Amino acid sequence: MPVSRFCGVYASGCYNLGMEDSIFTKIIRGEIPCHKVYEDKQTLAFLSINPIAPGHTLIIPKTQVDHLWDLEDDEYQAVMATCKKVAQRMREVLAPGRVGEHVAGTEVPHAHVHLFPFNSDEDFWNRPQPTPPNEELAEMADRLRIEDEV
Repeated sequence: MPVSRFCGVYASGCYNLGMEDSIFTKIIRGEIPCHKVYEDKQTLAFLSINPIAPGHTLIIPKTQVDHLWDLEDDEYQAVMATCKKVAQRMREVLAPGRVGEHVAGTEVPHAHVHLFPFNSDEDFWNRPQPTPPNEELAEMADRLRIEDEV
């Protein structure tokens, strides 16, 4: 499965030309493990290892593109549809007051969206916590897993 684009005719120029594979691309390929919550043909959702709150999930396109806004429309829409699906699952399983969405793109040169449950403004602006034990991440992934498409 191709996970990176090379120079092509796109309005914003060449994608991934000369870029090394991101850690997210390596996760997509199965070279690095993750705690998967959801996967379909265009996206992957997995728990953050530096969560703001338990259940903090990253949603990524399977194509490595540095900036979310440079995704093709269908890829962008797929990422947002997965965000909605995962957020609804968080609300069902974790029952937070809100589910926050954060797009920064500075940590990894691969478009991604952070989703995390929160109950107050203080929770929303919370800084990432230390990496929880693998067992805690595995248990949370099991709770949030959505088993319908791949």
